[in-house]
Amino acid sequence: MKVMRSVRVAGTGMYVPPRVVTNFELTKLMDTSDEWIQQRTGIRQRRFITADTGASDLGAHAAREALGAAGVKAADLDLILLGTLSPDIDFPSSAALLQRNLGVRGMPAMDVRNQCSGFLYMLAVADAFIRSGGARYVLVVGAEVHSTGIDLSTAGREVAVIFGDGAGAVVLGPEPDRRRGVLSTHLHSEGKFAEKLMVEAPSSRVCPRVTEEMLEDPGSRLWPRMEGRYVFKHAVTRFPEVIHEALSANGYTPADLDLLIPHQANLRISQVVAMGLELPEEKVFNNIQRYGNTTAASIPIALSEAIEEGRVRPGALVCLAAFGAGFTWAAALMRW
Repeated sequence: MKVMRSVRVAGTGMYVPPRVVTNFELTKLMDTSDEWIQQRTGIRQRRFITADTGASDLGAHAAREALGAAGVKAADLDLILLGTLSPDIDFPSSAALLQRNLGVRGMPAMDVRNQCSGFLYMLAVADAFIRSGGARYVLVVGAEVHSTGIDLSTAGREVAVIFGDGAGAVVLGPEPDRRRGVLSTHLHSEGKFAEKLMVEAPSSRVCPRVTEEMLEDPGSRLWPRMEGRYVFKHAVTRFPEVIHEALSANGYTPADLDLLIPHQANLRISQVVAMGLELPEEKVFNNIQRYGNTTAASIPIALSEAIEEGRVRPGALVCLAAFGAGFTWAAALMRW
């Protein structure tokens, strides 16, 4: 396929619920402490929804902000992508609900279920659509409501203290300068590690999908479970691998980077990765301290904040990278 044009981020947006949940509040629900949580994750607080709210509702707030920043009307979108591991309902897609919320119709809308790497998988899809001429403007939204699906007890604390609710969005469009925009995307998966970080039920391979046993003893199947040390070990390996892959594909080294925006999984992971790449603190953007891990929403939220803070300027070389359940991992390199 002959590449006729590049693809750029035309606008970004983010939204987090107003309710702030500190580590101290979690100590009232489980045997933990602010020191324990910060030492292991770097997180000080996160946001939780307070009413009947779905991922598509959070996503709509972020999407409107991104559309406004891009100067693009929702009706002019050619494709809507929504990444989430916490869909509003089992079906139809949360992307369809987002489309309805935005008051538009006709263009395709679909969910992408790649958890922490979901935003970069969507970015790669949008990039391919625009480069090939199949779309001009694509809305990419990562949105999560974790707070209603985690075990807020001592039994579930290893997972529960990490996650928060929120949404981030970008509008992608054509870039006439071939030297700028999305330079390349790199996607990977290794499904043999699926059980290391998962929610098993409800499951279509079980009949009925929710059994009495699950309801009576939900700890092992209805709640997320994670082998934390195993995930950490793989994350600090795959992150630098895929970052180097993206840089090498475009003739760069880590020293050429102006900013790395990693998926906000764990501050300790980001710090180890930055150290291995010999990147100074000012070249790595982290906001997990304020929002926790918002999975598919974490990179677009971080990108939106980085732009607002003036840390992404015209001409900057920016790398986005992620690792998560699946296992999946990915990176995208951009020249702003």
